[in-house]
Amino acid sequence: MLQSRSVPTRAALASLLACALACNKTAGDDASRGGQPGGSALPGQTEADLDTPLATVDGTVITVREFQDRINQQSPYIRARYTSLEQKKEFLDNLIRFEVLAGEAFRRGLDKDPDVVRTMKQVMIQKLMKDQFENAIKPEDITEQEMRAFYDAHRDEYNKPEEVRVSAIVVKDAQTADKVAKLAKGEQGRTNKGFRELVAQYSVDDASKVRGGDLRYFARDTDAVDKAVVEAAFGLDKTGDVAGPIKGTDGRFYIIKKTGHRKALVKTFDEVKRQIQNRLYREKRTEAQKKFIEELRAKAKITIDEAALSKVRVDTSAPAGGPHGHGAPRSPRAPAGN
Repeated sequence: MLQSRSVPTRAALASLLACALACNKTAGDDASRGGQPGGSALPGQTEADLDTPLATVDGTVITVREFQDRINQQSPYIRARYTSLEQKKEFLDNLIRFEVLAGEAFRRGLDKDPDVVRTMKQVMIQKLMKDQFENAIKPEDITEQEMRAFYDAHRDEYNKPEEVRVSAIVVKDAQTADKVAKLAKGEQGRTNKGFRELVAQYSVDDASKVRGGDLRYFARDTDAVDKAVVEAAFGLDKTGDVAGPIKGTDGRFYIIKKTGHRKALVKTFDEVKRQIQNRLYREKRTEAQKKFIEELRAKAKITIDEAALSKVRVDTSAPAGGPHGHGAPRSPRAPAGN
């Protein structure tokens, strides 16, 4: 009997058993299935070679095929560590240790533990969604016509005009405007902090005043900023330059400071074709996944007692994951795109 200190934690065991339930293979299973499905033979190997038992742990057989599949699932960097016979023995020992621990966990009935069952369900859902959608929809299935139609409908995302950003001090009379303009163009107005202080002290425009005078980014054809201010803003050369007083079409006076500039964005269809392809692929995959789940729900016999929800109590002070280390079940995802 293993000592308690050798048994993995509940969370680790849950993940371990989920994998064990998916990968466990007994000698009886092999006989009934006529061999374990898996990777194909590599050069110099036969199918008989792949079905050769490497080790048996309480009736669970580890074949050359399974051993090879498990190694080849690793990254190229990890695989490179297991090319020598000694390193292969080390990997086999890890598989044996895995089966020994999994076997002990089964003997203790932990395959029925709620935490393990939840984790096993999550693994099965991931496998289901992978099998269902991995090859159902591919990026290359998106047609040129679909991509061009999307580009035409979203031209504003790929073609944007030049924009400028300024902060403004707005005053009502010319005398105050002259005074503030001198301060803004002097030592105090050189820093953004100093300019914001002038905004707070002198500006009468409440909407921009709460933002330190920021008028945000705007293009030449904007209707959100006074036309006289727009013309002056686009006439400023460098970030930090100050202009004014500017008499606006609304009769007020503006002192502005350039705080940002964006060049015009023009992207052709060919430049964004791959980006659009991936976006449409993700949208189609998500829609197909949604439809699949809706169809399953329609077939399932589901009863809901909404009144019982009032009996649920949520402990907002508990650590993340709750007392058993599990949060709400995650929504299943289809395989990620390329």
